[in-house]
Amino acid sequence: MCYFQLCGEDYNWWWRSFFNCASSGGYLFLYSFWFLYSKMELVGFLPTLVYFTYMSMIALSFSLFTGSIGFFSCLWFTKKIYGAIKVD
Repeated sequence: MCYFQLCGEDYNWWWRSFFNCASSGGYLFLYSFWFLYSKMELVGFLPTLVYFTYMSMIALSFSLFTGSIGFFSCLWFTKKIYGAIKVD
């Protein structure tokens, strides 16, 4: 994905490389909705609120973790590609 953005001369590759990988946290949070209603048997407002609070914190930290990995790997790839270009 990073290579295609660089070929298209997209100067916003920084953000896209982060958000492409960080979207997995959004998937994790949406999966927590399915898991709550199909597998768990929580009764009441407060247990459901606690569950979604913890799952939102987990999904946010997972998004930051995977997004930073995606960003740094794209940064490394960009430096490696442009470092191989010889300008005379």
